[in-house]
Amino acid sequence: MAKILFLEDENTIREVLSEYMRVAEHEVIECKNGEDALSIIDRGEIFDIAILDIRVPKVSGLDVLKRIKDEYGESVGTIMLTAYSDINTQIEAFNYEADDYIIKPASPIILLKRIQALYRRVKKSRDFDNSSEVDLQNKYDDELRIDEDGYRVFYKGENLRLTVSEFSLMKILKDNRGTVFSRDILINKIFDDEYIANDRIIDAHIKNLRKKLPHDYIETVIGIGYRWRDEI
Repeated sequence: MAKILFLEDENTIREVLSEYMRVAEHEVIECKNGEDALSIIDRGEIFDIAILDIRVPKVSGLDVLKRIKDEYGESVGTIMLTAYSDINTQIEAFNYEADDYIIKPASPIILLKRIQALYRRVKKSRDFDNSSEVDLQNKYDDELRIDEDGYRVFYKGENLRLTVSEFSLMKILKDNRGTVFSRDILINKIFDDEYIANDRIIDAHIKNLRKKLPHDYIETVIGIGYRWRDEI
């Protein structure tokens, strides 16, 4: 299963969640501060997923996230942990392309489900030898090509490098083109029942998604929400 870097300064939380992950047959590297996490990266340790508490001693989880994205790109999935009320920090994490975000106290079952989905995407992104990859990377293809198993979208052979949340948001809108979705409905469809978010989180995802898509596919319907355009 997955090899996981787990940054959490609260001993009880770290020990309990690490045990759940190990029972699920994941390998866990535990860190209690940001400097320890950076040291693991510096010595060239290879891992599949990083689960990072944002507010940890010495070096913040956000700084570790930035370093992981610089060093590993999309080959390492990232899940951020923090307190529910910290909306601005959530938005900042998504702006640095965190794949997922879980509110503390984190449900072990929810965490394991998120790990499973993210690990599937990470494995797929590392596999460039299967036939479907060749089709997806056709540089003459002028359509968006979606790899549902790998949570990836290609355009003219280029991987648009969406996060898991961005992919889910795009797919909901695209599969229901022309339908207007309120922010509340999008929150309910993308996140599980234990996730507490507000409109600004969806707006942040839409902003980041628009930057990555090759055309202006997403229309803002003022006072209501968003929809995928029927035509571009």
